[in-house]
Amino acid sequence: MAEEQTVVFYKNPSIATLLSFLFMGAGQIYNGETRKGVIFIALYAVSIFLMTFLIGFITTPVLWIWGMVDANRSANRINRALASRLASDEKPEPEMKKQAVAR
Repeated sequence: MAEEQTVVFYKNPSIATLLSFLFMGAGQIYNGETRKGVIFIALYAVSIFLMTFLIGFITTPVLWIWGMVDANRSANRINRALASRLASDEKPEPEMKKQAVAR
């Protein structure tokens, strides 16, 4: 009887950061946090609109950097959670009993 194995995908923090660098919210979507990614996209759109009132020149880069940092930290947090779950799911191998050699 074959054991069923679950495929686990770790999230690469560098890719998550790069995606957020290229497009706001893409790193969060890559990490599987779609709702958070859409919120970042909406906030970024509002921030770009606020550039007409000059405050957007402050909020846009802050939001952009925050998105990259969040994507990186989220990927690391997801990886730690997966690693701890896999470690707790692993069953210890049964110990091999040493057989006495009769002489």
